[in-house]
Amino acid sequence: QVQLVESGGGLVQPGGSLRLSCAASGTIFSFNVMNWYRQAPGKQRELVATLTRGGSTYHAISVRGRFTISRDNAKNTLYLQMNSLKPEDTAVYYCRANRDGMSYWGNGTLVIVSS
Repeated sequence: QVQLVESGGGLVQPGGSLRLSCAASGTIFSFNVMNWYRQAPGKQRELVATLTRGGSTYHAISVRGRFTISRDNAKNTLYLQMNSLKPEDTAVYYCRANRDGMSYWGNGTLVIVSS
């Protein structure tokens, strides 16, 4: 059973930074694709960033140049470095991992950007 546990969320002022972590049970290199999603209050869940096994990345236009997805295989952890945060980045952030046609989700971590 794959378990994903997000951490690193919190309250931050506009312009600040946070680094989210997603700790996975097992070897994250076994996953074909890993993603960060977010869901703001009253809105649909949206894709924020993607990292493939081969190391290719994708970042949504709304976060491009501010957020960076990465991983540490030795720690079995996926990261999302978030800089220059804006109030519209406020959301619950979720980690997703995909392998063998199966998709696994964490429970999310809340990020609030407010002064």
